[in-house]
Amino acid sequence: MSLALKELRRRPGRFGVATVILTLIAILLMFLGGLLDGLTAGNTGAIRAQQADLIVYSATSQDSLVRSRIEPQQEKRVAAVEGVSEVGELGSVQLGGRIEGKGPRDLVPVVLFGYEAASQGLPEPPTEPGEAWADDTLQAEGVKQGDVIRVGPTRSPVKVTGFVSDTRYAGQSTLWASLETWRRVQNENRPDARVAPGVSQALVVQAPGANAAELATRIDEATGGGTSSLTESEAINALPGVAAQQSVFNQIIGLTVLIAIIVVALFFALITVERIGLYGVLKALGAGSGTLFAGVLLQAVIVTVIACAVGAVAALALDAVIPVGSIPFVASGARLLGSTVFLLVAALVGCAFSLRRVLKVDPAQAIGGGQ
Repeated sequence: MSLALKELRRRPGRFGVATVILTLIAILLMFLGGLLDGLTAGNTGAIRAQQADLIVYSATSQDSLVRSRIEPQQEKRVAAVEGVSEVGELGSVQLGGRIEGKGPRDLVPVVLFGYEAASQGLPEPPTEPGEAWADDTLQAEGVKQGDVIRVGPTRSPVKVTGFVSDTRYAGQSTLWASLETWRRVQNENRPDARVAPGVSQALVVQAPGANAAELATRIDEATGGGTSSLTESEAINALPGVAAQQSVFNQIIGLTVLIAIIVVALFFALITVERIGLYGVLKALGAGSGTLFAGVLLQAVIVTVIACAVGAVAALALDAVIPVGSIPFVASGARLLGSTVFLLVAALVGCAFSLRRVLKVDPAQAIGGGQ
């Protein structure tokens, strides 16, 4: 082990190529992970902000918020189910927003939500008609507290009373208003999809301590099969494109880890070949194969840690300089740590290919120049 550390200190150039290549792989892996997290956050923030145990859609909606309609009598049945502690209505409409100071054709896509229940992600709904909380990504568009955004073809006015974070939906910024404001804006701008008083698109169900899967079944039975109740994770996966997006990115990330395994395996296989004579001498002096291989592993781990540290710094720097609401990139600690673990495992697996050659080293043959 001490010999391995001395070699790293005295001959760092020998490991330079592997370090550079692994650093590039680490940067790519962490950037891919940050991009995936950013895209996922931008698509699912509105659902996660509810902090719901269940989200209830109409049975015919195919678990789509836009197509769903919940009638007042269905809400009463849901609220009466044993284990349900709170039920809040939820509605949404996607429109173009005109921001003060910009041209009439310079539209910003927004999703106006009407909601009833506050959560850890959302404050109480605004009490005044026409007021809404705005996602803080709208600040990048120049929106300030007190500004009026005119949404939809009828230019319905919505006044921004403050900002909330991490509530984007379908990659768009959001506005959070009362249900009355949502119904008015919906009916003014989507006359083909008018909603009557008491009608919503979904129900946000809070049921602390209840088994979510069992409760979902009981709710759907109580409504006579008129509803489709999903857990928060199921509702997120039901959003268009989210599951496919995660699958594609995870495949690319897996391929990147595989490339890291190949790089480490090739590099340390070459290093091992160059050290055959040295290993023979060390074995003749009493060093075991396990000790020699541990030194190889230590070198691989140190090189990988250096590469991951550089990659993490690069990812954090990119996250810091990207304006909010532009490129969907999030450098979370969990993602950076996970990427580091993946690369460390890749390094260990790659080194394992050198184990056989180390074990086969015969002191007499190695010292004598044989293989």
